[in-house]
Amino acid sequence: MADSDDEPPIRFVAFHRPGPAWQLGTEFAEQPGVREHVAHYSSALSDGHLERGGPFIDSSGGMMVFARGVSRELADDIAQADPAVRSGLLVVEVRPWLATLAR
Repeated sequence: MADSDDEPPIRFVAFHRPGPAWQLGTEFAEQPGVREHVAHYSSALSDGHLERGGPFIDSSGGMMVFARGVSRELADDIAQADPAVRSGLLVVEVRPWLATLAR
């Protein structure tokens, strides 16, 4: 359900960090399963469920910002269906975000 002008602009954000299958000393792009992770979220972007996302520069993980109107349930479903999460390469936490500053 999309936010109306009266409702707070709540979005959901998925935070990723290395999981138990992460290979220490291996760059993000070289981790086994990263291509599938990127393809999964590229599909969510194409479907209109994702607004933006990417890795943190310090290699500590990354985040995905779900599009306006995406429910908590759908954000959780997308995050948990990520092949990199299912394989243990990454762990994910979906959190609500009050996006009060925007253009």
